[in-house]
Amino acid sequence: LYAILLIPTSDSSTIYKAPPRSFYWNRDTQWLALEQRFQQVKKDSAAAATAEQLFTQANNMLLQLQRGNHPAADSLYGSIENNFFTIAPYVAIAPALQQRYIEQYKQVRYAAKQQSQQWDMNSITARNRLYTLLYGMRAAVEETLLQGDGKFAAAMPCNNEASATPSAKIFGIDVHSGDLLVSRGGAEVSALISRGNDYPGNFSHVALVYVDSTGNAYLIEAHIEKGVAIANVQQYEADKKLRFMVLRPRADLPALKSNPLLPHTAASYMYEQAQKRHIPYDFKMDFVDTSAMFCSEVGSYAYRHNGVQLWKGLSTISSQGVVNWLNAFGVEHFITQMPADLEYDPQLTVVAEWRDPATLAKDHIDNAVMDVMLEQADKGATVGYNRWMLPVVRILKGWCVLLNKMGKTGKIPEGMSATQALKNQYVVDMHQAVKKETEVLKDGFIKEHQYFPPYWQMVALAKQAYLKLYGK
Repeated sequence: LYAILLIPTSDSSTIYKAPPRSFYWNRDTQWLALEQRFQQVKKDSAAAATAEQLFTQANNMLLQLQRGNHPAADSLYGSIENNFFTIAPYVAIAPALQQRYIEQYKQVRYAAKQQSQQWDMNSITARNRLYTLLYGMRAAVEETLLQGDGKFAAAMPCNNEASATPSAKIFGIDVHSGDLLVSRGGAEVSALISRGNDYPGNFSHVALVYVDSTGNAYLIEAHIEKGVAIANVQQYEADKKLRFMVLRPRADLPALKSNPLLPHTAASYMYEQAQKRHIPYDFKMDFVDTSAMFCSEVGSYAYRHNGVQLWKGLSTISSQGVVNWLNAFGVEHFITQMPADLEYDPQLTVVAEWRDPATLAKDHIDNAVMDVMLEQADKGATVGYNRWMLPVVRILKGWCVLLNKMGKTGKIPEGMSATQALKNQYVVDMHQAVKKETEVLKDGFIKEHQYFPPYWQMVALAKQAYLKLYGK
């Protein structure tokens, strides 16, 4: 029996490919120059005056952005972005400037998203422009926070988009029925989902908020372990998160102007669907087939049913190494709706951000390690598994199937095979091993340089750790 259970399963999955990737940062020289500038401004007596000049330039460019129409190809965006990066070293040495820097970030993001309402978000120019601004500016803000004492406020109120739907509080933030919460968990698979994208992001999960007539809030989510499920606020907050962002449909959308309660209607519909039928997790990531759903699909389906198509720019995963790794876990559709990309939808306003000060560094280390692992995947590294454990895990999978039929959750998720479960464990073990070694190197970097390694240095440390453990 053991020998029979050792026989591997043939892979007959279909891969629906995305077009070739078209975005790369390619700015290593700029990042290193910023780090050198950070070291210099700590000794610069004129640093405060220079910072003031840079903020004045930033304000002038923001005013220009807020006036008139600026297409995605407008050079103004590049000037705003570079100026914002240039300010970062000055903010990193002067915590008193942090709130001013964050306000600049929020205002530019809001103005850029307003401008993007006129763009084709499936065009390369528009996607690249909005991504470098929104992701890049948040990365710069967080680099400055990591150089401080870690005592910044977790909640960051942004733009309070008007809403006619019932409201509640999550982590002290006002949310409305129909809001979408994109978040990042602490598990290794969360790092893979957020980084395994043509536009690597900060978020790995989406939940749809539903608030009933008595003011009780619920989160409708698709979990790998149990499919679509409903959680109350306490359960949602207890599930460890490194960060989350509240996104709300704009009140001036034509569909909402006709029916201001549309977000609540969408959330109510999904709430009823989750109660009415068992919806398993969709490992294929096919957002069209609603017999099974992944996390993004929950919100997408609810709004699509009510006439609003979210993800104006569809997500693409074209890197062959990433495709191979995700396909090993059952993913087949690589033109899809990734959680991190919802941030760039012009139909949605960022209402608030929340990041855990105690784990912001963990978030960056997790990302750096996963970036290195996926880079190695592109160089041919494959996802293996412990074949000798396959018979044991197959028996366990059989038990999990029985539990699923009884409406219970098994250790191996419904829809995941024994082989895929072992491959998942392989990636988890690799990430943990590289992360542990990266932590040691990070501590050495801090001891030598007296500052927290910026992200590009963290990636370099993670690469050094990977090569030490696994070779080329």
